[in-house]
Amino acid sequence: MGRNDFKLSKLFRGIIPKHKYYSKFQNLNLMTRIHILSSTDRPGSMALKISEFVKKQYDDLGVEAEVISLEDFPIQDVAGGKYGADIPSVKAFNEQVLDCDGLLMVIPEYNGSYPGILKLFIDYLPFPAAFDKLPIAFIGEAAGAFGSLRAVEQMQMVCNYRNAYLFPERVFLQRVHKIFSPENGISDELQAKLLDSLIKNFASFTERNKGERERKAGVTA
Repeated sequence: MGRNDFKLSKLFRGIIPKHKYYSKFQNLNLMTRIHILSSTDRPGSMALKISEFVKKQYDDLGVEAEVISLEDFPIQDVAGGKYGADIPSVKAFNEQVLDCDGLLMVIPEYNGSYPGILKLFIDYLPFPAAFDKLPIAFIGEAAGAFGSLRAVEQMQMVCNYRNAYLFPERVFLQRVHKIFSPENGISDELQAKLLDSLIKNFASFTERNKGERERKAGVTA
């Protein structure tokens, strides 16, 4: 174990939170819909594989979940900077992402930050309504020792600015190529527990908070 790995293990060990919305039941059976955003356009990305793994966990819990990948964002239709324009392909993609009660972003770290396609996607979302009161959670993943911590914290600032409800638990999957495989999941016991906690608790958090977003939509409709 490297020095940075030890520091992170010491930081996270024994602090898996038990919030008031924590559910002890294996099958949550919540009437909530979660979208999992693979936040990169890199083909065959680890973010997409993790997103699909998380969806399987939600399937097992009886929670409706769907994976959406930024590989499918219609980037060719925004070339040249078409901000403010009515672009049907972009509108359709945005509506697909936002048609949910909670959004879980799986974010890799590129050059000390989140992928550029993620910022482009957000810049073409309706302002300010898109993330307003939307529960959002974050999973960071990276080949390095800090598991995309910088990228996640930078994206938290963006989502906070957009008035999202940020879920307080975060997971940083460090040295992800060594600890994760689609077939076997996460081999690191601590990170596996943290991810399991986030998956379950975010579903309950979303269920508890979706009413306010629905009420706001009813007022503005």
